[in-house]
Amino acid sequence: MSFLNIDSVKERTFDAIVVGSGISGGWAAKELTGAGLRTLVLERGRDVRHITDYPTTMMQPWEFPHNGQLTKEYIDANPIASRCYANREDASHFFVKDAEHPYIQEKPFDWIRGYQVGGKSLMWARGTQRWSDFDFEGPARDGFAVDWPIRYKDIAPWYSHVEKFAGISGNKDGLPQLPDGEFLPPHEQSCVEKHFSQQMAKHYNNTRPVIIGRCAHLTKPQPIHYQQGRGQCQNRSICQRGCPYGGYFSSNSSTLPWAAKTGKMTLRPDSVVHSIIYDEKKGKASGVRVIDANTKQMTEYYARVIFVNAACLNSNLILLNSKSSRFPNGLGNDNGLLGKYMAFHNFRTTISAEYEGFQDTITEGIRPNGSYIPRFRNVFKQETDFLRGYAAGFSGSRMTNVDTAGMGESLKANLMQTKYGNWRVGSHMMGETIPKETNYVALDSTLTDPWGIPQLRVSVAYDDNDEKMIKDFHEQMTEMLTVSGFTNIQTHDKPDKAPGLDIHEMGGVRMGNDPKTSLLNKWNQFHNCKNVFVTDGACMTSTSTQNPSLTFMAITARAANYAVGEMKKKNL
Repeated sequence: MSFLNIDSVKERTFDAIVVGSGISGGWAAKELTGAGLRTLVLERGRDVRHITDYPTTMMQPWEFPHNGQLTKEYIDANPIASRCYANREDASHFFVKDAEHPYIQEKPFDWIRGYQVGGKSLMWARGTQRWSDFDFEGPARDGFAVDWPIRYKDIAPWYSHVEKFAGISGNKDGLPQLPDGEFLPPHEQSCVEKHFSQQMAKHYNNTRPVIIGRCAHLTKPQPIHYQQGRGQCQNRSICQRGCPYGGYFSSNSSTLPWAAKTGKMTLRPDSVVHSIIYDEKKGKASGVRVIDANTKQMTEYYARVIFVNAACLNSNLILLNSKSSRFPNGLGNDNGLLGKYMAFHNFRTTISAEYEGFQDTITEGIRPNGSYIPRFRNVFKQETDFLRGYAAGFSGSRMTNVDTAGMGESLKANLMQTKYGNWRVGSHMMGETIPKETNYVALDSTLTDPWGIPQLRVSVAYDDNDEKMIKDFHEQMTEMLTVSGFTNIQTHDKPDKAPGLDIHEMGGVRMGNDPKTSLLNKWNQFHNCKNVFVTDGACMTSTSTQNPSLTFMAITARAANYAVGEMKKKNL
């Protein structure tokens, strides 16, 4: 019997374990298996295979029973999940229903989740901008968080590494606050976007650029993308369904199949990670406890190195639940900061306007990308009464008016006569929020989820800095649109829109130089548990104004390659 037990433990032992199969977990799997490590990838959700498991991807609009809209019954049962912009009838199967994984909102917070192989990489908005030293140096300069232990030069080669493999469309704009990358050909701005860009250059002396967005779409696939089995983006703009062409980057179409080809990856879906096992004698983690999502049976898996990539809030949850005699308050939590200093991006407000020009031009076709206004406030110097700043999206289309009067033949004739109005443009703010100790997540002491794991308590809110930033966005964008000849300018704020819908939550297991004020070092290792790495949003010290996913990927690739080197040196 003892020999059978030894065989069982051997079957459950790997070189590396990756918790989570989303954007960062997929990259950890790719890098670790590529270095020859037998790697177990654990995903709490169901298996989703590229192409095979995208049930709506080739459906036509008329094939949806509710014209693509969520039903009232679904919205009533899922008031949180239904608020996500990408959750429509064609993609609701990729979103976690509210009742499936309960949590406690000490303050209103909309937690949007995708529990399946590939995670939210199937439904993400695909914006991919590099951070600059203005972002990595921000906390040290402004004093709003602890100093990042890395700078742009440390991560720049890894940005290039992931950009070439993932495929990023963009233009080399030469902006110090938004470094250029390894780009595929950019999408084209519409005439009204080009007009706005030209007017900004004229009136603000090129200090407020309006550029085409940078996004993870294969506008011109390279050999490395064909080797992945991916093809050119078809500009369908129904990406939330899953792309059968692999035209945008996802774990399912790219990193996970690449890792599988090595023969070194074992992918285990329906595996809810309960906690990380800490070996008191060896002074390091030895494995993870996993609950089968269906049978609720617990199993332990073992490895020399563990990467936690369960997405920010779930990574915090797992680590807080990883208690031992050495770490009674959660793995690595000697300083009591685990779960604290959460931050996010403020997407609460928008602005719209009209433009009376370009009457000879209409919107034709679809483009899965818009224009982008990089941060221009407090970049080179502090110039406002709030810290940090905001970026903004910008796009426009020609308004249409259809006459629905009449019946029968007259109605048909009216519907065929599309009348065009003015150009309509819109911009949304993406503001950097300040990490605060009062923004935190913690485990509830009594309530548990369906797997017997403590429910997560979330206490995250806007503050006065966010309100000042919103006011400035309204003022600056109104001025910018006015001098560019736009009319009917209207601001739209939703004070009751809770944090979370940005789906850019970060922090709780932040990086830093000092073990007294941070949890992870410059290589994303726990200061006091060196064989556990955290490289998803939980590791972020601050949020910048850029979309975070590209930085998650680059940080993960960097940390994974460092871990491989340390294992070869027998330091792990």
